[in-house]
Amino acid sequence: MGFGAYFNIATFIAREKTAKKAFLLFCTPRKGRVLPTQKSYLENAKDTIIETNGIAIQTYRWQGNGPTILLMHGWESNTFRWRNLVPKLVEKGFNIVAMDAPAHGYSGNSTFNAPMYADCAQKIIETYEPKFVIGHSLGGMTMIFNQYKYKNSTIEKIVALGAPSELADFMRQYQRTLRLSKRLMNDLEKYFIAHFQMRFVDFSTATFAKSLEVQGLLIHDEFDAIAPIWSSESVHANWKGSQFIRTKGLGHSLHQDKVRNQIIDFLNS
Repeated sequence: MGFGAYFNIATFIAREKTAKKAFLLFCTPRKGRVLPTQKSYLENAKDTIIETNGIAIQTYRWQGNGPTILLMHGWESNTFRWRNLVPKLVEKGFNIVAMDAPAHGYSGNSTFNAPMYADCAQKIIETYEPKFVIGHSLGGMTMIFNQYKYKNSTIEKIVALGAPSELADFMRQYQRTLRLSKRLMNDLEKYFIAHFQMRFVDFSTATFAKSLEVQGLLIHDEFDAIAPIWSSESVHANWKGSQFIRTKGLGHSLHQDKVRNQIIDFLNS
């Protein structure tokens, strides 16, 4: 029996318990821990382990005399994803801090979700006081939510690369993938409301962006197969201080030199 069939049956026996199990499965990454090929690079940059909300967050540091930048990776990734951007930032003199998200890299915990990531990021922000934040995919989504929630005065610019916008879209995809019943999805949303005080549809970076007062740069590829480009388009439409760059054929990862140069130009502007 697959997970979907199990949850659909179990919800008639123990609704709240089943909803919790279904949500925890949704929040459990299948990869993102440190691979052997990544270990040497990350070990050399390790900085303080910061405890927040019972989770040990591994941070990394490349020291410079310029403004501090915080780097936030996405789902099923870790700080190694910044290996090509970091040298460019070091060359420009930036003071660079990165973090492994909960349940990723060397950080603790077995589950991950955007509200949890945002709260952990807040502890890192309070510790290092970055002026700029760069987030890829769910890292970008999370940072927009973080700034909406905490309104950090030290942050002046946010860069979001290939970031999704709507949690409700993820939940619909989860429902289709596991063929979850409407009853189970209703229970899942009740669980989410009880723990995060919002509905799925309320977790929307397009909505959060309306209140942002910092400057933003959104870069998104029109052929992104992970997060559709309209996600950044809708965020840009609501974010008065944002710029939007549409790429073509660069994919979701956006690792290219062209993108790195656009990021540095924005930070230096």
